[in-house]
Parts: sequence; C-alpha cells; structure tokens
Amino acid sequence: MTDIKIPTVGESITSGLLSVWHKNHGDPVTAGEILFTLETDKVSTEVTAEHSGVLQITIPAGSEVKIGQVVGLLGDQATAGATAASAPLAVAPAAVQAVAVQPVAIAPPSGSATKPVAPSAALAIASPPISTPTSTDLPVLSSSDRTTRKKLSPLRRKIAKQLVMAQHTSAILTTFNECDMSAVMNLRATQQDGFVKEHGVKLGFMSFFIKATVSALKACPAINGRLDGDDFIQNHYFDIGVAVGTERGLVVPVVRDADQKSFADIERDLAAYAAKARDGKITVEDLQGGVFTISNGGVYGSLLSTPILNHPQSGILGMHKIQDRPMAEKGQVVIRPMMYLALSYDHRVVDGKEAVTFLIRVKDGIENPVRLMLDL
Repeated sequence: MTDIKIPTVGESITSGLLSVWHKNHGDPVTAGEILFTLETDKVSTEVTAEHSGVLQITIPAGSEVKIGQVVGLLGDQATAGATAASAPLAVAPAAVQAVAVQPVAIAPPSGSATKPVAPSAALAIASPPISTPTSTDLPVLSSSDRTTRKKLSPLRRKIAKQLVMAQHTSAILTTFNECDMSAVMNLRATQQDGFVKEHGVKLGFMSFFIKATVSALKACPAINGRLDGDDFIQNHYFDIGVAVGTERGLVVPVVRDADQKSFADIERDLAAYAAKARDGKITVEDLQGGVFTISNGGVYGSLLSTPILNHPQSGILGMHKIQDRPMAEKGQVVIRPMMYLALSYDHRVVDGKEAVTFLIRVKDGIENPVRLMLDL
C-alpha cells in the first residue's frame, strides 16, 4: 500500500485545493497516469501516480489540502477490494467530478494580450452519480435558492490580496496616450507569410509592444525599478510579464531577457506559454521575476482602463481595443486604427515627466516599428 501525498509545488506554497480527481475510487492506475489536479495561489498542477495500483480516495475533490498530506492510497487488487467495502461514500469523488471543471482557457497575446493569446478549453470529468453526495465543491444554496455560496479558489484569493496590497502600498497614478496601429498592421500583413515560413510562429502585436516597452524602460529607468523599504532597487534586466486572463484567474508569465530576444524568439515564448496555459502546465517559475507587466484588455473589447500595478513592480502598460477613429493629419481628416495606451505607475518613484516620456517612447516604437526591429 502506497500513500498518495500532496507534492511540493513551490518554495512558498504550503496548501492548495484538490480540485478534481481524474480517476475514480477503485480504478486501476498505471504509474505516470494523472491522478488529480492541485490548484494553488500561483498555478494549477496535475499530479501523476508514482506507482501502479488500485486507487483508494480518502480526501474528496473540492477539499483544501496541505503540502505533504495523504489524500489517497495505491494498493493491490486484493487489498483494495477489502477496504472498498468499508470506505464511506463521502470520499467517493464521482458526484463531485460530475460537476467539477478544470478551466484552462487562455487568451492570446498576439491577437492579443490577450486574446492576444489563444483558444479556450475546459476539461470536465463525469462519472455515475451516487445517492448521497457530500462535497465542499458543490454550491451551497441559500434558504431562498436565489444565491449560492462557494469558496474562492486559491488563485483568486491570491489575486485579491495582491490587488489590495498594490492599492494600499503604492501611490498609483495613470497617464494616457494613443498610438496609430497602421504601420504595425501593414507590416504584419505584408510579412506574415514569410515570418511564419521562416520561424514557424505568427507575428503578433504583443512582440511589438514588448520591444517598445523595453525601449521605453531604457529611456526611463526609474520605471524599471521598485521600492524596498527606504531603498530603491534598480533593475538592469528586462523580464517582461504578459498578463493572460483565464477562467481560473489572471496569470502573468514572464518573457525573460526580452531586450536580447528577436521578435521570433518572443513569439515562440508567448506561444509556449499559451500552450502551457491550455494544458495547465504553467509553473511557479514561469510567473516569477518580472520587472514590468503588459496587460491587453483590448482582446475583451476594453476601450480604456486604469490597470493596477503588479506588486512590487513600479509600472504596468495597458493595451486596449483597436478602433477606427477620425484623426487630423496634415490638415485633413483621415480614418486611422487607433489604440489607447494607459501607464499606471508608482508615483513614489516615478515622476509624471518620466511616465509621459515612457508612453511617448512606446507610441513612437509602435508607429515606427522598423526602428524596433533595427533596435534604434
């Protein structure tokens, strides 16, 4: 008989939510097969069987669990048969799994941020209902049946704490500008086929904004830093986080050393993160260490917003919906595909002049993308 324990999934993670069992009580399991999904405040992890055997579930889906806690057993057929008869129905996950869904939806960064990023999928495992289901994962109906109550997921609780912390510990101010997307859109249209043929990935909008952000951070280094008590820490590297919305909540995978990567390298990183998000494979390491964040609400149709800082960073760039608008150009009214840009920043370390300079630098890069490609 082998214990099934909650594994260590990150240095600072001590607990999580056993969201769904992928096998039923009494099922035969082969070493390497996925047993259950563990959701924490950072990532969702699929835990596999270390040995073969017959599964005995002792902790039902929907339960809060601690790292190292035993949640089931793997035994031989004879042992499993003897214990199955005495096992209470409450531990059988069948009814829970019938309603448990593990969302892994991700929105693309190139289409943008995004819807920037990708398709969405959901995994639902159903099994025959049992007569007396009991699980904390099932919604709790109020006496009037007009509301339901359920616990926030670990990730959603973490997001809530981070947002409140950012609001309470930073002097957040937002400044705005807009950019003409014509040049980038034309460049993508004329070079897309060749880019895909050469690099195997599509050329999206997000790589341009990442490159423009790096250029702006170099021009305004205060934004590429953070306060630590009475000290200011200046970063000399450019690990850019890209906020991605999923049905589980917001995750921010980080493109490492974006200043040293080509457009193709960045697009490959974004595509890899999109695939990992769809499969629930994003790790804690993927989310750590960013110095600045880009969030694309435009993929959801947002025209304008004031993004909240990703603590402890000092800046976040908000991208928005591309919309044809009449613009004055050389005394004439022309229609241009325009995007509003928003920079939220920590006013304790970033002055208004630097924030405005940053946005103008981003705007200039997007409206003159060849400069970004030539690193000018």
